[in-house]
Amino acid sequence: MLSRIFGRFSQDMGIDLGTANTLVYVKDKGIVINEPSVVAINTRTDEILAIGEMANHMIGKTPAHIVAARPLADGVISDFEIAEKMIKYFIDRIHRETFALMPRPRVVIGIPLEVTEVERKAVEDAVLNAGAREVHLIEEPVAVAIGARLPIQDAMGSMVVDIGGGTTDIAVISLGGVVTAKSIKIAGNEMTDDIINFAREEFNIFLGERTAEEAKIKIGSAVNLPEKLEIAVRGRDVITGLPREVILTDEHVREALKRTVRLMIETIKDTIEKTPAELVADIYQRGVLLSGGGAMLRGLPEAIRDEIKIPVYAADDPLTSVARGTGIVVEDLDRLASVLIPGTKSGSSR
Repeated sequence: MLSRIFGRFSQDMGIDLGTANTLVYVKDKGIVINEPSVVAINTRTDEILAIGEMANHMIGKTPAHIVAARPLADGVISDFEIAEKMIKYFIDRIHRETFALMPRPRVVIGIPLEVTEVERKAVEDAVLNAGAREVHLIEEPVAVAIGARLPIQDAMGSMVVDIGGGTTDIAVISLGGVVTAKSIKIAGNEMTDDIINFAREEFNIFLGERTAEEAKIKIGSAVNLPEKLEIAVRGRDVITGLPREVILTDEHVREALKRTVRLMIETIKDTIEKTPAELVADIYQRGVLLSGGGAMLRGLPEAIRDEIKIPVYAADDPLTSVARGTGIVVEDLDRLASVLIPGTKSGSSR
């Protein structure tokens, strides 16, 4: 009862709890937080030193007793305690300017496809322990489709490919639910690792994660580009152990990403092959929607389109697609309750 009273002074929110970034949508305000899912911890004192952007800047630069950790792996919680503290930090930050002494918001949170009941329960418990009074789960591709205003509650097929940091979720949606789906643990982080491995094998240089990520964003592509792009990257020489700089071109990065892009395309094709013919006809007419950070790779829609022979397009602002979808559900929770997935046996409210 007391929690519900406090809830009246709380701000309901939608959360995209991603492997790479966490975005928070607040009811009537829109997206107010977009920060890396990173927490810096002092292992000697168990003290949280930084969360989000500040912690992200510490990756690869910390002394032995400070760890900059990602509490999520492959789209699910890998470190419960740290994830809970990160979520609590974001909830408290949103309520700093309100009169809520003990904020108890309702939270709609996106989760990847094919997560286990244990993984779903971990998300619910982390959000409840962080201060929410209710937790509602929605599959991320469904949230993307809602955010893109696709008519997913109609008897009509919509196909979504959500390429996040840890997973790529592919789903065909109709009548408010997922009809055919496939999830693979190959996504943005895998692309970054591809560039690190390529640089080590081709140039005998070790690149840091942030350096490889920057190369992927600035010159990465899935198809040949009309003009050559290049970037100077610095790392440690494999043989001498000394600093060295090399020039990566878009062709180098494209070669590095070739295998991962091919696996994504093959998984999309497999999903289409398992989809009922009537829905495939709808998808052929309406196209395939790409979202997530991976959708921003230059030429990826064209590369997929050339293989599956279906129109492919990226969502407006692909990075915020899931958060916008959870936000729309938060704004109209009663009407859109049917798109949510059931909570675990322990319940999803307090």
